[in-house]
Amino acid sequence: MSKVIVAYHSGYGHTLKVAEAVVAGAAKVAGTQAKLLDVSKIQEADWTELDAADAIVFGSPTYMGGPSGPFKMFADATAQRWFTQGWKNKIAGGFTCSTNMSGDKYSTLMYFVTLAMQHAMVWVGNSLPPTPGGAPETTNRLGSSIGVMAQADNAPADITPPKGDLDTAAHYGERIATYAAVRLK
Repeated sequence: MSKVIVAYHSGYGHTLKVAEAVVAGAAKVAGTQAKLLDVSKIQEADWTELDAADAIVFGSPTYMGGPSGPFKMFADATAQRWFTQGWKNKIAGGFTCSTNMSGDKYSTLMYFVTLAMQHAMVWVGNSLPPTPGGAPETTNRLGSSIGVMAQADNAPADITPPKGDLDTAAHYGERIATYAAVRLK
């Protein structure tokens, strides 16, 4: 059985919705255990689970051109794993959400890529082609190949992000879990 952990922070609930979609997609792959981990509430037992995971998907809202403060605190705390290369060869991926269409989400995804590369992890990108026009119900409407970008209007999390962004996240979770299962063979 492979284990996928979605290590995320969500400020207002929008990024949590994306995280839940990634977990739902990963759970579609037979033999996969997928779990959410709110990094702002991390405990010692959570570190043990991360160390045992086959894949870790990083998620955070984009605030001021990068990941949220609580996510950065988590990332800094991973240095103990870096010293021992404890996450080497694990599958990695990432997603982010912001209010604006761009919102500098690329910077956040690149932060996640750099974090994964520091840990010698294997990054898996988004395989969905961009959808011209970017209608809210279409997948990969923001055109990201690095990971998942979601856009949440300045509205409550029960309304946004739109279905297309959540479908993109579910597809991505399934892809991550597929690679995690292959990693075990």
